[in-house]
Amino acid sequence: MGNCGTREESSVISNAHHQVQQQQGLPLANRIGIDSKKHSHSRSTSDLSDPSTPRNLEDFRKNAVLYTHIIAFTLFELETITKSFRSDYILGEGGFGTVYKGYIDENVRVGLKSLPVAVKVLNKEGLQGHREWLTEVNFLGQLRHPNLVKLIGYCCEDDHRLLVYEFMFRASLENHLFRRATVPLSWATRMMIALGAAKGLAFLHNAERPVIYRDFKTSNILLDSDYTAKLSDFGLAKAGPQGDETHVSTRVMGTYGYAAPEYVMTGHLTARSDVYSFGVVLLELLTGRKSVDKTRPSKEQNLVDWARPKLNDKRKMLQIIDPRLDNQYSVRAAQKACSLAYYCLSQNPKARPLMSDVVETLEPLQSSGGNANEVSSTGTGVRFAIGRVPDYRTHHRYGSSLGTAAGCRSPNPNCSPGGPAACRVR
Repeated sequence: MGNCGTREESSVISNAHHQVQQQQGLPLANRIGIDSKKHSHSRSTSDLSDPSTPRNLEDFRKNAVLYTHIIAFTLFELETITKSFRSDYILGEGGFGTVYKGYIDENVRVGLKSLPVAVKVLNKEGLQGHREWLTEVNFLGQLRHPNLVKLIGYCCEDDHRLLVYEFMFRASLENHLFRRATVPLSWATRMMIALGAAKGLAFLHNAERPVIYRDFKTSNILLDSDYTAKLSDFGLAKAGPQGDETHVSTRVMGTYGYAAPEYVMTGHLTARSDVYSFGVVLLELLTGRKSVDKTRPSKEQNLVDWARPKLNDKRKMLQIIDPRLDNQYSVRAAQKACSLAYYCLSQNPKARPLMSDVVETLEPLQSSGGNANEVSSTGTGVRFAIGRVPDYRTHHRYGSSLGTAAGCRSPNPNCSPGGPAACRVR
C-alpha cells in the first residue's frame, strides 16, 4: 500500500485507530458542532490520547488483513477509474473531502466484478479526516447489513486516504425530500425508507458491541435504485456503553436540529440519542419540512418545536402532513406514524422506544398506502396508542433479533468494534 502516512501523520493516525469504528459516506453534507456552524471544520487533539488505541500503523494493517472482502486499492487504480479525479465525475463535497463516481472492472484489476462505485477522497488539511478515514475502514470492515452502505475498498498510500463505496443511484434522502425539482416521494416510499433506516440503526444498536451512530439525518441516508435506505458517513459514530455503564461521555458534536436535547446539554451519549434523531427524520418524512428552516416564520423554523405538540392531537396531527402526499395514506396509518415520531422525540430518553421497537412499529405501515381506512394491528403491530406513553423499560436494553449474527458476513466472528472508544471531537 506504500508508506501509509508521513511521520507526523503516523502519530495521529495510530492514536486515532480505535475511533475507526464507523463511517460511510457519499453525500458529504457538512457536519457541525452543536454550538455553532462556524466550527464545522474545527480540530482538536483531545481524542488522541486514548490508551486503548494502537500505537502504530502496523496495527491498522494487521486488522485490515482480516477484512478479506475489502480491497486495498492503489492510488493509480483509483485515479484510473475516476479519470484522474475529473471535475465532471464529482458526486458531492463536504468536510471530509470530495466524492467521485467511478467504475471498477477487470480492466482495473483482474478478478474485479464490474461495479459502479463512489470514491471519497480525504481532504489532507487537518487531523480530523485521518481519524474519520480509519473509523470507516474499521467499522465497515467488520459490519455488514443491507441497510448500511457497503465499503468496497480503501487506499492508504503516502499521505493519500481514499474510500471506495458501492454507488447509490438515487443519492440521499435529503435530495428527494427538499429539492424542488424532484418528484415528491409517495407515502409508501417514505414508510419504506423509514423502515430501512430504522433497521440499520437497530442493527448497530444490537451489535455485540453496540454502536451509536450519532449523526443520523436525511443527508446521511442514501437510496439505491429501489429506494432501499442505507446509512452512510459514520465519522461521528461511537462504541456504545457496556456493562454497568449507562452512557458514553463525549464532546457534543453532530448536526443542529437532529441532536437529542439531553446529549446537547450533558454530552452523555446513548442509543436513545439516535432514537431522537430518527424521530426528527421521521418528522421530516411526514411533513416534507426541514429540521431547521430559517426561511419559515419564526415559530416554525425549528421543526420539532413546531410539530411535536401537534403529533399527540388527533385533530391537529393531520394538518402537518406533507400536502404533496395528497391523501395517499390512510388516516389510521398517519396517526400511528405521527405517534411513533411523538415518542421518539420525547424529552425523556427513557420514554423513547428502542430501535427494535421502532422497526416493529413501522412494519405494519408498509401496506398502508392508498385510501385504506385501517392498518393491521395484529402480530408485531403498532405499539403506540395516541396519548398514552408505553413503558419501554420492560424490554431488554439490546435485543437479539437484529444482532450481528443475523446480518454480519465479516470474517471477524465477533463483528463488533473492539476496545473502548476514544472521545470524538469535531
